[in-house]
Amino acid sequence: MKKKNLPLLSLALPGIILIFLFGYLPLAGLVIAFKDVDYAKGIWASDWVGLKNFEFFFKSSDALRVTRNTLVMNALFIVFTMVISVTIAIMLYYVGKRMLRVTQTILFLPYLISWIVASYALEAFIDARYGVVNQFLSSIGQRTVNFYYLPKWWYLIIVVCYIWKNAGYYSILYYTRLLSIDPSLYEAAEIDGASTWQKIRYITLYMLRPLIVMLCLIQIGNIFYSDFGMYYFLTRDNGMLYPVTDVIDTYIFRALKTVNDPGMGAAVGLFQSLMGFLLVVCSNKIARKIDEEGAIF
Repeated sequence: MKKKNLPLLSLALPGIILIFLFGYLPLAGLVIAFKDVDYAKGIWASDWVGLKNFEFFFKSSDALRVTRNTLVMNALFIVFTMVISVTIAIMLYYVGKRMLRVTQTILFLPYLISWIVASYALEAFIDARYGVVNQFLSSIGQRTVNFYYLPKWWYLIIVVCYIWKNAGYYSILYYTRLLSIDPSLYEAAEIDGASTWQKIRYITLYMLRPLIVMLCLIQIGNIFYSDFGMYYFLTRDNGMLYPVTDVIDTYIFRALKTVNDPGMGAAVGLFQSLMGFLLVVCSNKIARKIDEEGAIF
């Protein structure tokens, strides 16, 4: 058996080496979170400070804000993206078969657009002077809105931008799962007099459930992580918007860029990873009770 597996192991060897080099070897760098890094001394010779880097973060007023923003935003992303992408997939399955290639291209295209390009497109809509929204408000005699100085609007703006970029990608994943459903199930339901909504509820959604659970688990595992490019470029790193748009990833970036404190940045990153790991384990246990096929492990 071992000799039979050697060709497969040799094929997998480059991937295993890459995972070891970029996934496990850097774990030794976690020691930075417990040290006061001095570049002259190096990482290993720097002074050991224990949990002081963690205390500095958790005792600051920023800890609650960035954690709350990260969790709330990602929870909104998971819920709304799942609902909208499943809806789009079902619409494609029942309605959009004639222009499927064109529809899939249109849906997938935003996923390939960088957040830098998206930030300029967003500015064209919400710019205080020349934006489409403010031009429309001016035309109907309403006061213009400077969105870049009003944090209250950015929950909506960020969520809409995220859905615009990712819902098409997830909808294609769900659509490919729908294609594997046996058509005889729908034929039998029609014979029994099931309506379109009943077929969607009892067949389509039921067959999609394992995939929905699995994708939600993956997203929950990353709920403490944020798309740095989205928050940084869409908001232009505007300090006025920090109450809503400052998340853990942007906080770590500023800790390294402005404060120049790799120890604190590593401490926050370690906290982020540990919380994500615990959420994956807990959510996987819950998912296993709901549907064993949807659990990751």
